[in-house]
Amino acid sequence: MNDHLLNVALEAAERGWHVFPLRPRDKRPALHGETACPGTGDCAGGHRKWEQRATIDPDRIRKAWSAGAFNVGLATGPSELVVVDLDPVKAKDPKGTPDGVTSLQALCERAGQAVPATYRTRTASGGHHLYFTAPKGVRLGNSAGRLGKHIDTRAHGGYVVGAGSTLPNGAYEVADPTEPVSLPEWLYALLRVRQPSSALMAAPAPVWAPRYAAAALRAEAAAVSQAGEGVRNWTLVRAARALGRFIPSGDLARHEVEQALNSAGMAAGLRENECRAAVTSALNWSIANNPGRPA
Repeated sequence: MNDHLLNVALEAAERGWHVFPLRPRDKRPALHGETACPGTGDCAGGHRKWEQRATIDPDRIRKAWSAGAFNVGLATGPSELVVVDLDPVKAKDPKGTPDGVTSLQALCERAGQAVPATYRTRTASGGHHLYFTAPKGVRLGNSAGRLGKHIDTRAHGGYVVGAGSTLPNGAYEVADPTEPVSLPEWLYALLRVRQPSSALMAAPAPVWAPRYAAAALRAEAAAVSQAGEGVRNWTLVRAARALGRFIPSGDLARHEVEQALNSAGMAAGLRENECRAAVTSALNWSIANNPGRPA
């Protein structure tokens, strides 16, 4: 088992993935904590946490795994990875709760995208990890439930258990050996942190709307106005599709949504004709797929 897990760690390091030891047959780091730090070796200049001590150095890896049958942890941040974690349904979940795979499929359908084909592992609990390379120059953190029910993500500050590791309830196995592809722009747009901005207050206020609809309009307009080059058009379309569902119910007026999104799109750098075409098409789609409230 030591040789097997050592090889798993070395193979991950060859990919450029930074590894560190996890406790045997466990998901918790096997490294000392801050209170027990000896202040020597890697920590001679101060305590270093698992993310800082994760390595691709084969000599350090061989030395670490010579001490025990450690599972393999992959520090996603230093490895420049974003891993989408699709969890199975838990025993405490209400009946009908979707698992992570189902939630991702629904998310992709709403976005008009295919489920990405990329390196994928099956977890010991029956879930899935989808590996993506992180966008250059971007520092994404972890998320829990932002993309949907039972969907978490791991990036800077996070780690995943590598394929080949084992837990008492099963093993982590490669389900798709495809090389990790770049994180799709539409997923990046959903995961990037939206900083509070004056754009939230600058968005045109609807003449009358329920509080939740008005808040959604302001938030979506702010997201569009702050979208960077490469994701602006997709963010605009996503926002229009999200807000379009408020129109058949009478919670928002179409002209108010169009005005807010067209203004936000141009603030992000899109041309007026681009904004109008994208917003019109996305609103038409959303209205057709979201009937109004029954009388």
